[in-house]
Amino acid sequence: MQAIILAAGEGTRMRPLSASVPKPMLPVAERPIVAHTVEAAAAAGADEIVLVVGYEADAVRRYFGSEYAGASISYAVQMEQSGTADAVRVAARHIDGAFAVLNGDNLYDQASVARLFEAGPSVGAFRVENPSQYGVLTAETGRVTGITEKPDDPPSDLVNTGAYVLPEKARNWLDVPVSERGEREITDVLARVIAEFDVEYVELDRWMDVGRPWELLEANEWWLGELSTALAGDISPDAHVEGSVVVEEGATVKPGVVIEGSALIRSGATVGPNAYIRGTTLVDEGATIGHSVEVKNSLLFAGATVGHLSYVGDSILGRDVNFGAGTTVANVRHDEGLVEHTVKGERVSTGRRTFGAVVGDGAKTGINTSLGPGVTLSPGVTTGPGEDIVRDRTGDKG
Repeated sequence: MQAIILAAGEGTRMRPLSASVPKPMLPVAERPIVAHTVEAAAAAGADEIVLVVGYEADAVRRYFGSEYAGASISYAVQMEQSGTADAVRVAARHIDGAFAVLNGDNLYDQASVARLFEAGPSVGAFRVENPSQYGVLTAETGRVTGITEKPDDPPSDLVNTGAYVLPEKARNWLDVPVSERGEREITDVLARVIAEFDVEYVELDRWMDVGRPWELLEANEWWLGELSTALAGDISPDAHVEGSVVVEEGATVKPGVVIEGSALIRSGATVGPNAYIRGTTLVDEGATIGHSVEVKNSLLFAGATVGHLSYVGDSILGRDVNFGAGTTVANVRHDEGLVEHTVKGERVSTGRRTFGAVVGDGAKTGINTSLGPGVTLSPGVTTGPGEDIVRDRTGDKG
């Protein structure tokens, strides 16, 4: 089976985290989102995988090389964001027989992908409480009869997961008309397949569309929650570790540290002394959590530093962020309402009662800065000592 994995999207809904890193390359546990997708496809039987990449293509190539997870890897480049059908079209020269298409910024469980491959032609489906924000499937006796994009009155609770197995003939149908969004959509190709073939829907056991920052938190909650404890790093005998915790070789945990997993402390990271990590937390390569810092249910990307006497809750800190001493993140509203966050210029609900700050690469806070729930700091911006940030802080680099 060949699998085409779409990893060229700019990820504007994930900004500021995707300003310099392609969304599919953002970390979920110890590897990028798209690596989980590649592994699921390979485990399900894909022996040839084509990664459709865009900007930062070299970074993707360096990570995957020509073979990954037992599958051969090749690349197709889509520089213009012209839709999912166009993304598959740039990979069409690789197609030889029936082929799978998977979104590289979605997470799928491997067993479900295997069932999808076996059933082809097929569409991955998932049941959700609020289907109107997705493409919604209609079906009869296990066969897909249609798909409606973001309907006001959804015909079912089965939504499209961006996972397909298509017949070889579909490679000739990729030049579909431009949609109202100005893109050529793979769902229009699917409509032609449905008209000519019996297309089965396969309900996935687990699935997640990782499109916005809080969903990146949720993705890490999924994968870090499945860790098995492994303590290979330099851990002080005066530290206390409980729950599912991985401390990789080359990481340092200093005296007085308390870690209550699930947590992953990656190689080159340093924690402590006297720091407290709880909830589902990723401390990526080279990140630093210093003296008397508390981190709860957060992601610290590579090189991020929270030096001392700070609190970070339900937040995401980009690469090489630096929090000055005493920086505090508020992650709960006083009215106990759901926290809102800015996505593509609009404030939207995260659906979470606890959500802190999203901080772009290289941003720095002055000492005793306070960050309100749902606040964004754009890449490279700074705050002054003692500032109370209750609205997004943007700058020339944001």
